[in-house]
Amino acid sequence: MDFLFPLLILALLVPMFFGIRKQKREAEKVATMQDSLAVGDQVITTSGLYGTVVDLDERSVDLEIAEDVVTTWLRQAIREVRVEEPTAADSAVETPAETTVEESAEQTETRLTKD
Repeated sequence: MDFLFPLLILALLVPMFFGIRKQKREAEKVATMQDSLAVGDQVITTSGLYGTVVDLDERSVDLEIAEDVVTTWLRQAIREVRVEEPTAADSAVETPAETTVEESAEQTETRLTKD
């Protein structure tokens, strides 16, 4: 019975410790991303606004959100840098065409009336 209270305290503190460590790592990654912003980066703000970085200084970032529409944001408002994924037309590697095998009417009827 004497060991119950220390085990209970330990069981509550260990998950809290690991949660705090994970939160610190995530905050560090976001801070690194915000410090490495460059002109031309496509970004998403914390409010969900998509834009392209056109100018920046140590505290703020100017985003072009439409043609000739520039807004100023704090660096901390940038949530992520968008990375465009290559589309099928952009990729040089072509995938082989799938071969389709047509089944006869008898095979279709057999498959559908099997149950």
